[in-house]
Amino acid sequence: MLEIIALVFLTRRIGRLAILKGLKPSSWKRYTIAAWFACEIFGCVVAAVLFGYDNLFSIVSIGLGCAFGGYLMVRAILEAKPDILDEEINSISADDLKPPLSK
Repeated sequence: MLEIIALVFLTRRIGRLAILKGLKPSSWKRYTIAAWFACEIFGCVVAAVLFGYDNLFSIVSIGLGCAFGGYLMVRAILEAKPDILDEEINSISADDLKPPLSK
């Protein structure tokens, strides 16, 4: 249950970051959810192979750690994208800053 609550808050943060980058927040939220579950399943499988199926606490702990790693991976990819404000600032040239010529 706590995992779902954490995932809701983390996808909201990714959505806000995507808006700042000028991207669609819904697609990045889907990427976050997909990365979360894919990395969680991968972590659970690796932990089950390493520790055996009897050690449930280790399997769940490593699975949750890997799931959070999936979120961090999506966030790092999104943070590497340029901000929408940076593109607007770069489009301003020195000629735009001069006062208009009077006739």
